[in-house]
Amino acid sequence: MTTIGLIRHGSTAWNKEGRVQGHTDNSLDAEGLQQAQLLAERLSTEQWDYIYSSDLLRARQTAEVIAERLGLEITGLAPGIREMYAGLIEGTTQQERIERWGTDWKTLDLGLETLEASELRGSEVIEEIAARHPGSHILIVSHGVILRSSLRRLLPELDGTVLLNNTSITRITKSESDGSWNCELYNCARHLEKE
Repeated sequence: MTTIGLIRHGSTAWNKEGRVQGHTDNSLDAEGLQQAQLLAERLSTEQWDYIYSSDLLRARQTAEVIAERLGLEITGLAPGIREMYAGLIEGTTQQERIERWGTDWKTLDLGLETLEASELRGSEVIEEIAARHPGSHILIVSHGVILRSSLRRLLPELDGTVLLNNTSITRITKSESDGSWNCELYNCARHLEKE
């Protein structure tokens, strides 16, 4: 069995402002770095063999904190698991989108990557990484929307409407016998709970 831990990056200033990030290369804020450290500490009590990251800075910074704590090198950067491209809405808040394009802005062609394209892109990368390291425990640090899209394709029975928390981990396993995926843990951020 191959185990994959899917992690959403730590928080950024744009997360707090409600701005769509997409491919914009934002860094973690102070809280995001702290969240990554708390997650790294949690993961240090578990067995992980490899760590991959999106090539965007906020995911890389999260992966670097985790890799250092676990004594791992980042195995690879995977552009295929970068966040969905958000076209003209990148950098905007909901209020700004309504002011620019009206309340029906979601029906307009604003250059966004389609959900179908992101589902295919993200799930293919996860499948490729799993095939590269069969029987291993692999962390993949990525982004909220692309992870939800990828999971929707790999595990359609999951509720893909749930927003993933910053530094949450979703653990999925792939059966070596039939190639099926199973979800053991979904959107877990217990490491962020106040003691």
